[in-house]
Amino acid sequence: MSDRYKEITENYLKFIENHVYEVVSGKKQEFMELNEIASELALSHKHLIGVLKQTKGKLPCHFYDLEIISQAKEMLTNSNKSIAEIARVFTYDPSNFSKFFKKRTGETAGKFRKKHKNS
Repeated sequence: MSDRYKEITENYLKFIENHVYEVVSGKKQEFMELNEIASELALSHKHLIGVLKQTKGKLPCHFYDLEIISQAKEMLTNSNKSIAEIARVFTYDPSNFSKFFKKRTGETAGKFRKKHKNS
């Protein structure tokens, strides 16, 4: 695997971490599409997909979703916002957020919160 592929992978992962944080903190209004992120990284969408598949064995959206889930878990654990409020922070309709969260974690946001809140 080339150093350039490693660099692209690291840049992508850092970019989405920062980008998701910017949405959550209100600095950005909505999540960027993957093609927009690729463009920000001076890559084509196809090239970004190919690099991530080769370096990590997964598509870019997998890591985007993981970052959203990571930050959602943080909010569920450390804030008193309702799950509906948290969903809106992540620009989701509450019912779609619940489906998204359960699909990626295997449990509902409410169940996760009960298990991890202040523990």
